[in-house]
Amino acid sequence: MSNIYDAIIVGGGPAGSVCGLQLARAGLRVLILEKEKHPRFHIGESLLPRCLPLIKELRLEDELKKLVHQPKFGAEFGFGNDAATLKFGFTQGLLPGSPTLNIERSIFDEMLLNAAKKAGAIVIEQCNVKKINRLENNAVEIEATHQQQTHIFSGRVLLDASGQNTLVARHLGIRQGFADPQLQKCAYFQHFKNVQRLPGELSGHPAIFMTEEGWFWLIGLNTETTSVGFVTRPDFIKSINVPADKILQWAIARCPVVRERMKNAVGETTNIVNADFSYLCNPAAGPGYFLLGDAARFLDPIFSTGVTLAMMSANYAAGLVIQSLNNSLSASTAQQKYIQYLTDSTAPFWGLIRNYYKHSFRELFMNGTGPMKVHSAVISTLAGQVFPKPVWALRWRLKMFHLFVWLQKYLPLVPHRKPFSLMTETAQPLHLIPEPQSEHPISDAELIATSEMH
Repeated sequence: MSNIYDAIIVGGGPAGSVCGLQLARAGLRVLILEKEKHPRFHIGESLLPRCLPLIKELRLEDELKKLVHQPKFGAEFGFGNDAATLKFGFTQGLLPGSPTLNIERSIFDEMLLNAAKKAGAIVIEQCNVKKINRLENNAVEIEATHQQQTHIFSGRVLLDASGQNTLVARHLGIRQGFADPQLQKCAYFQHFKNVQRLPGELSGHPAIFMTEEGWFWLIGLNTETTSVGFVTRPDFIKSINVPADKILQWAIARCPVVRERMKNAVGETTNIVNADFSYLCNPAAGPGYFLLGDAARFLDPIFSTGVTLAMMSANYAAGLVIQSLNNSLSASTAQQKYIQYLTDSTAPFWGLIRNYYKHSFRELFMNGTGPMKVHSAVISTLAGQVFPKPVWALRWRLKMFHLFVWLQKYLPLVPHRKPFSLMTETAQPLHLIPEPQSEHPISDAELIATSEMH
């Protein structure tokens, strides 16, 4: 095992794998260090339409089709106490939108990492990076442990795809949280079977149900499994005095629409917990490093931007690194271009996220239509049509929509409606059916084969 590489990538998720794949295909010596062993569980299971053209560009479309997944053509939004929901297709966007999919991250991430290996990247799993010893242009050095041994790895550039661990940002002290409580969130989630879905092509629509306290997601991952989660503020959780692993059931019991869709659900009575605190790491590139995906910034998960941002940022950074290491682009220019790319492409998401928790935003969005195709601009943004930079036709309509959100508070552009609060609803406990334990569990390979047969 060599200890000297052109590029060292920390993290073998979508960002690290896509970056490693592209760099290895360009003939560079690439090392990917992943702290876990794939396949492994991960949240963030809904891909935006903008992902699919990139997957085709990476020549991975055929591999993706072999995996068990749920086709996705749009999304569903609603209030937690109203069965009349807003359903839209990505074809209704201002910019052309394509179908996409929902998928369990364990098999999706493993596919990407295997593609990087096949391209020639060296991958070391269960390897924990402990320390950055040097971080300069053309000279980086890290210290990592693998199989209880310490290794020193050297390279010309370090690409941080460590997700919310933000390895480089913590080393440099550039990770910045937000004081705004609306951008501080915790997620409580679990996988279930036999959750009611919309019919036909709509069955893959991620469903978002809004409350004053936060929102629920219901995302079909395949014909059987549905990811269900509740996102809220940490200060609200403290006020209700419910055990962390029981929050999801507590919330479902008070949400009529979600409760109805889960009346025959099969699954665990406890939930997984994840703290989704939004943050920025600036600058996202500098001497010797690039921050990819969540290692650069974490956006509220409401619009499922995580995987798309990870893959798009990694692909763009890979192109810049190739030029920089081949001396066709200076390191500083590559870093500045990457910073601008991240800033331009994520700005529309930040704007929508900040407004999403305002009731006036929800009233306007749930109206389903508006002047000057502003709703179509919002749909295109939710589809991820903002890379490498949103076009002017999209930008001015988003600004107009945000103006309407402000006006709606004082002037009813659409009819006002009463917010729905979980705290005012009478709880009707969810009686989950426990999942039977199979004596012969079905393997991923058998699931894939079954999917291909049908």
